[in-house]
Amino acid sequence: MLPRGRPRAMGAAALLLLLLLFGFLLFDGRLRRAAALDGDPGAGPGDHNRSDCGPPPPRPSKCELLHVAIVCAGHNSSRDVITLVKSMLFYRKNPLHLHLVTDAVARNILEMLFHTWMVPAVHVSFYNAEELKSQVSWIPNKHYSGLYGLMKLVLPSALPAELAHVIVLDTDVTFASDISELWALFAHFSDTQAIGLVENQSDWYLGNLWKNHRPWPALGRGFNTGVILLRLDRLRQAGWEQMWRLTARRELLTLPATSLADQDIFNAVIKEHPGLVQPLPCVWNVQLSDHTLAERCYSAASDLKVIHWNSPKKLQVKNKHVEFFRNFYLTFLEYDGNLLRRELFGCPSQPPPGAEQLQQALAQLDEEDPCFEFRQQQLTVHRVHVTFLPHEPPPPRPHDVTLVAQLSMDRLQMLEALCRHWPGPMSLALYLTDAEAQQFLRFIEASPVLAARQDVAYHVVYREGPLYPVNQLRNVALAQALTPYVFLSDIDFLPAYSLYDYLRASIEQLGLGSQRKAALVVPAFETLHYRFSFPHSKVELLALLDVGALYTFRYHEWPRGHAPTDYARWREAQAPYRVQWAADYEPYVVVPRDCPRYDPRFVGFGWNKVAHIVELDAQEYELLVLPEAFTIHLPHAPSLDISRFRSSPTYRDCLQALKDEFHQDLSRHHGAAALKYLPALQQPQSPAQG
Repeated sequence: MLPRGRPRAMGAAALLLLLLLFGFLLFDGRLRRAAALDGDPGAGPGDHNRSDCGPPPPRPSKCELLHVAIVCAGHNSSRDVITLVKSMLFYRKNPLHLHLVTDAVARNILEMLFHTWMVPAVHVSFYNAEELKSQVSWIPNKHYSGLYGLMKLVLPSALPAELAHVIVLDTDVTFASDISELWALFAHFSDTQAIGLVENQSDWYLGNLWKNHRPWPALGRGFNTGVILLRLDRLRQAGWEQMWRLTARRELLTLPATSLADQDIFNAVIKEHPGLVQPLPCVWNVQLSDHTLAERCYSAASDLKVIHWNSPKKLQVKNKHVEFFRNFYLTFLEYDGNLLRRELFGCPSQPPPGAEQLQQALAQLDEEDPCFEFRQQQLTVHRVHVTFLPHEPPPPRPHDVTLVAQLSMDRLQMLEALCRHWPGPMSLALYLTDAEAQQFLRFIEASPVLAARQDVAYHVVYREGPLYPVNQLRNVALAQALTPYVFLSDIDFLPAYSLYDYLRASIEQLGLGSQRKAALVVPAFETLHYRFSFPHSKVELLALLDVGALYTFRYHEWPRGHAPTDYARWREAQAPYRVQWAADYEPYVVVPRDCPRYDPRFVGFGWNKVAHIVELDAQEYELLVLPEAFTIHLPHAPSLDISRFRSSPTYRDCLQALKDEFHQDLSRHHGAAALKYLPALQQPQSPAQG
């Protein structure tokens, strides 16, 4: 979160606005030409529902808090919610309070996301969907949304009793206008109306789509519940809970199940109590389902308010203007969410947790400081989307190990090989833009190897700032590991095929954990060849080492980084052996999950792993080298940060300043024991050190 100007980012925002405007104008022109040729596209059923009927209602006051409720469950639905929220934030001018009814998976994802997004004037409350399931589980439902598709029925009792008005949204809607315009439609409600809905834009409830099609009862075409205005106070007074339950039980005597989840029951209640409903202009729920009649309700792109992908086919649905709608949706899907951290000027609101302290720290930075980029990057709060893809947690096992690593877009090609080498759970942090996150999603879906691995947890950390936040990424991946032990690796290393099983056996045999505080060292090697035959055993590895096909890691550039491993001893070792910490030692280790975190001040290149090993040693972890373990580094092009390190004296000076500060903190925490590390911190940095 950066308070200062960001010309490149703002340029992107301006470009997006121009593209949206151009697309709208182009779409307007096409629609108007179609109207001239085909007649008024608004004529026909539902014409009473057009947006140009009558004067617009007054907008809510500038700082009025608008309440929005969404039911969300699972990994995929959580991604949909983020796109929906982006579209709301893009146009909104009012503070928002999001009421999210979630399962445990969605809450874990969205709680972290909103905490790290730090959007001003957005408050989020969570409600446990598990506690609501019993209220709807008795209803048979054929809709793909399952039980969660019925939970909007219980919102009047689930939401706070003092909450009187709420907008309820499906996760598959996208806003094309300010949500305050929708909120303003509450002013059109009569004294008895409590539910605002848009007419269903298909013939589903007319019962003539196919032979023997028997829908639930509805008024005319019925109503779609993807966008709902609820007067909660009136529904409670009217006995809503008893009302919908009685209606549902009666209809289920003759109907086998709901086909459209809560929508069927809402329509059956409205059929019996038509005075409850206030029809909304159809542009507030433009439905892109099969057999849709949505194009009848808009004649220009400027008419559109909310787009609803209410077909199971989602973006693959067939529609006359689907290309326009698809591009509109993709705009928000790939939009940089960092740009939505904008204040609502003139609306005082409680800042997000930690925002004031962050702003104060940023304000104290000196932009003339040669190390300003480093200081700023350390303070940047990155949006974090944990478990970006569906993930099955590993079953609890006392000696299980998760491989922990981080990567950026240019290392995606390493994932398939890594999955073949490591059959156990993995926790990987990816540093991506919003657009790259979608490319990553497509990359996984296109790979049978990766798509089959449900035990790999991918956590997206959204990119912001000029330097690579390597230790922040490692900490995200480490925090999300679910096994008792973690193997702290890097993405450009392939572990031995047998390493996963060997590590679990070693942990048990050595009595790690409460009995012994140790870090197990996995000796690191490297090949300079892009193609080589990976060794299946220590014997094969030593043979490759002897003929020069492999080397000990960084043997040519920075041998001291791994020299304490004592490779000569490892060649002959039959049992684990202890080694002593030495300056610049940076082995790859297996430690308990609750080990010290990486120091986030080290961004870009240099000293990020070294500082972590120093901290482990300061906390008296034994360093035990495993005699049959190994991991091999594969060659790749140098990163941008290492190139900057090698070419810039200022970069190296800033790294030295970070090392000095690290030692000061080490001294505060460990007292005189930290003097041991002072000579190492004063040594010049090697271009090969990490």
